[in-house]
Amino acid sequence: MIKIKDLCFAYKKDCPLFLDFNWDIAPGERWSLIGPSGCGKTTLLYLLAGLIAPAGGKININDDYSNDRRFLTGLILQDFGLLPWNTAFDNVALGLKIQGIEKNKIAQITLHWLKELGIENVSEHYPAELSGGQQQRVAIARTLAIGPSLLLMDEPFASLDALTREDSLNLALKIWRNHFSTMVLVTHNIDEAAFWGSRILVLDRAPNTSPHIIENPGSGQPEYISSPDFTIRCKQLRELIGRNTQNGSPKDIL
Repeated sequence: MIKIKDLCFAYKKDCPLFLDFNWDIAPGERWSLIGPSGCGKTTLLYLLAGLIAPAGGKININDDYSNDRRFLTGLILQDFGLLPWNTAFDNVALGLKIQGIEKNKIAQITLHWLKELGIENVSEHYPAELSGGQQQRVAIARTLAIGPSLLLMDEPFASLDALTREDSLNLALKIWRNHFSTMVLVTHNIDEAAFWGSRILVLDRAPNTSPHIIENPGSGQPEYISSPDFTIRCKQLRELIGRNTQNGSPKDIL
């Protein structure tokens, strides 16, 4: 269980993003996180990952998670964050090397995830030689190799074409079903948020003081996207985000 209690955070003292904000995440839940630009979506991921510290309040991780979130929290970024001078194999192995894992074990784990994600045939290629979808799979393999209990994704599909994005979403769902990690996806795309998250956290314009949570039980099923419930959910999200977007342009919320 992750419990965010009375969270306060601001980059500028007079412009808080979060003020006495509370949010609970149960083990194995699949969340979408959406809201207007500048509302603090990525910041909230960084706070969960322990990359930045709150100004006030607490982020409590119970016995299902180590107090050291660096090694049991995986973060996948929009630009994938691959080292251009490393091959796909070495990029996947990076986190394991940082952890000081024994060399033979590193090779075993790395090869397992390259095969699991169907990219073992490009293991010796450099990022510049890979397609966008392949680069993303390398980034996902690198994250999964460290065995995270919490997987955070910051718009990882935004730069992909429509077919690759659909394939990547289905891959993420397969990973969730097979490994049942707790997963949080930040997205600007309303359809993506509605399809992915069994629960959806909608952030407001800052400061965020309380979570707006939408239950979305039909998510993740192929047939859901063509159902009336999916249409209703997308409309609900558009209305919520539109209401909280003052003078926002369409690109801020889609």
